[in-house]
Amino acid sequence: MFLFEKSFPILKKISPKLNFFVEGRQNTFSILAKENFNSKRNIWFHTASLGEFEQALPIIKEIDRDKYHILVSFFSPSGFEVKKNHPAIDFAFYLPTDTKKNMQKLVAIIQPEISIFIKYEIWPNLLTQLKEHNSKIYLASALFRKNQVYFKSWGNFFKKALFKFDYIFTQNQDSIHLLNEIGFSKASVSGDTRFDRVTAQLAMNNTVSEVERFLGHDLCFVIGSSWEEDEAVFVEFINAAPSHLKFVIAPHEIKKNKLDALKNKVKVHTLTYSKFKTYSSEEIKAARVLIIDSIGLLGKIYAYANIAYVGGGMGTSGLHNILEPATFGVPIIIGMNYEKFPEAKMLIELGGVMSINSSETFFKIGKKLTNDKLFREAKGKICKDFIQKNTGATKFITNQIFKAN
Repeated sequence: MFLFEKSFPILKKISPKLNFFVEGRQNTFSILAKENFNSKRNIWFHTASLGEFEQALPIIKEIDRDKYHILVSFFSPSGFEVKKNHPAIDFAFYLPTDTKKNMQKLVAIIQPEISIFIKYEIWPNLLTQLKEHNSKIYLASALFRKNQVYFKSWGNFFKKALFKFDYIFTQNQDSIHLLNEIGFSKASVSGDTRFDRVTAQLAMNNTVSEVERFLGHDLCFVIGSSWEEDEAVFVEFINAAPSHLKFVIAPHEIKKNKLDALKNKVKVHTLTYSKFKTYSSEEIKAARVLIIDSIGLLGKIYAYANIAYVGGGMGTSGLHNILEPATFGVPIIIGMNYEKFPEAKMLIELGGVMSINSSETFFKIGKKLTNDKLFREAKGKICKDFIQKNTGATKFITNQIFKAN
């Protein structure tokens, strides 16, 4: 970690995102110094990025803010820069690098009564300092795999860090078995709070008027969180699709050069969300593709989908959230790299999610879902039922934590 900190000046010059990563950490303590945490009962959540924040959010929303002050730290700029002003939290900051000196200073300032880490976030020096300050420490929506360092013969340093947790709430029984094998017993299966998060979306206002105008009465294929590797398999299908099928594409990266490259590949009439007000009714009616060049709309847009493709699975960046479209009862296509995502494996076994590995297999499945309404609706129902059967993690976790405190 010391060498990592020393590399900060170099990292800042590589990309704007890394600049956020570095600048944010260098300013953490000066920002914290301006706050008064001593007079408050602090609950501290640590989330790696945007996805983990979404897992924490259902728990955060259950906390009585008259009693507790809610702090959230982030590792990644993609989480902090988007969610730092979220109304459900009181204070957000970048987690400093996990050195003993940094964590002694950080924990002494915040003095959290309760500390909740999400999924994979296990930082040995931080956990040691929290334990020394008598903070109650929990890991929520945890997911373990046998190939992780905690379960290796040479992983004792990180294995000891796990034992700093007062309790661990896991997503599945396999994680419990792995913990039991190393002698950790203070754990139970709670499930994944993301199921509660996406279910709550159903009760929200999911109207996106631009999408409604664009679609009219046509069938809607939503492509969410796509990368260049995903574009390689779906563009051919878009260019050959029937006129009654329209596409809404929400790329993961919305930089101009990335969007321009996508537009150049798509050979049918394409609109962009940010310019929608400038289009005539005739242009909107004639268009076949709408590219979403704005952040924060995808969760709502899935409400319009008849079919969805969720990106990330064709490359190594990681599969994005398939639970968002599933909650709306949408059949889902993903790439072939999904082994680290238990929800994807389960939905593939059930039949609601279909995995592809080429533009040819995308074309075949996409055509079947487009042309066969009964097939499409049956696949969508599998997804919706799966979500409904797996809610309840938030209530389980909050009952355990606040009963103990």
